[in-house]
Amino acid sequence: MTQVVDERELEASFERTIAHNDRIEPRDWMPDAYRNSLIRQIAQHAHSEIIGMQPEANWITRAPSLRRKAILLAKVQDEAGHGLYLYSACETLGVSRDDLTRRLIEGRQKYSSIFNYPTLSYADVGTIGWLVDGAAICNQVPLCRTSYGPYGRAMIRICKEESFHQRQGYELLTTMMRGTDEQRALVQESVDRFWWPALMMFGPSDEQSANTEQSMAWGIKRHTNDELRQRFVDMTVPQAQALGVTLPDPDLVWNEERGAYDFGTPDWDEFWAVVKGDGPCNAQRVAHRRRAWDEGAWVREAATAFAASQQTSEVR
Repeated sequence: MTQVVDERELEASFERTIAHNDRIEPRDWMPDAYRNSLIRQIAQHAHSEIIGMQPEANWITRAPSLRRKAILLAKVQDEAGHGLYLYSACETLGVSRDDLTRRLIEGRQKYSSIFNYPTLSYADVGTIGWLVDGAAICNQVPLCRTSYGPYGRAMIRICKEESFHQRQGYELLTTMMRGTDEQRALVQESVDRFWWPALMMFGPSDEQSANTEQSMAWGIKRHTNDELRQRFVDMTVPQAQALGVTLPDPDLVWNEERGAYDFGTPDWDEFWAVVKGDGPCNAQRVAHRRRAWDEGAWVREAATAFAASQQTSEVR
């Protein structure tokens, strides 16, 4: 009976912390469901950063100038760092980085659907920076106020760097739009391909989302999928107009009464197919990650052995 009372007191303390918009820290008691939900979300975020290196790295060796190569290298390096921050935050919940990676390559955890689309032209580097990182900013800035401390603190630096990436992408597209007719056509074609997948980045509609309601009740999320999607559209339309590109949505129109843009419905059948592993690059992305994991085994083993030898030396 005492154990039951203690559990209820701990749960009541947890609920008070959430209600006051305070932070839950690794040392604090938390419900198993809250812990598991965090592991799912943070791991998916971390996997997305690591898998997301692949489509852009596709153009590092073919960047048109040394300056553009250096910019792209720096961005891909930033994404690796974001993945490491997030894996570290996830480890505070009692799960190892090795286990998280195995869950990914075995198909037991997901990553953002956007990274299962190919980068077919160099313009895609700019479009990913503008649209994909722009959508990431809309989604991630509220996570700086998430209820779990390590996650929120990691997001502060990540959001600053993602904001810089978005500006880099927009600057690249602006440069191309001032170029030749062929360059402008490449930009428009790229935007046509990435617009709808970018809208799908926010996840399914609120009616179809299995996790949003509980995540918001716990303060893990601060806005619903559809609210974030609307913010992204409202932010992006004026940028597209300034850039000189057309967003591929015939239903996109300003709604004076709502003070926001109306827009069409993403192809949810396509979204669910990609999420379930049937997108253009799902198999390729996971196979590449699995190969990198397998080929890096000797490095992990060597690092572990070295750490053990250092510890032994200190004991002596």
